[in-house]
Amino acid sequence: MTVKPLTDRVLLKAVEAEETTKSGIILTAAAQEKPQIAEVVAVGEGAKNEDGVIIPMTVKVGDRVITSKYSGTEVKLDGAEYMIVRESDILAIVE
Repeated sequence: MTVKPLTDRVLLKAVEAEETTKSGIILTAAAQEKPQIAEVVAVGEGAKNEDGVIIPMTVKVGDRVITSKYSGTEVKLDGAEYMIVRESDILAIVE
C-alpha cells in the first residue's frame, strides 16, 4: 500500500526505542518512553501561502527527525506502525 501525505504532512516510522539504559538496566515495554526520533517515509507537496504558492517541504524521504513528544496521528498500515505529523511538529533533522 502506498501512502501520499497531503499538503504539509509527513509520514514517519518510529526508530526502535532503547531497551536498555546506559547503565545496562533492561526496560520493559511499559517503561520505555515513546520514541521521538523517526525516519521520514513520505512527504506531502507542501502548504500553500495566501497567494496560492506552494511552500516546499524542508524534510525529505530518508531523513531522521525529532518530533514533538505527543504530536501527530498514529496509524497502522500493513502491520507496521506509522505517525502522520505536520511539518511544523518536526523540531529537528538528525544528521
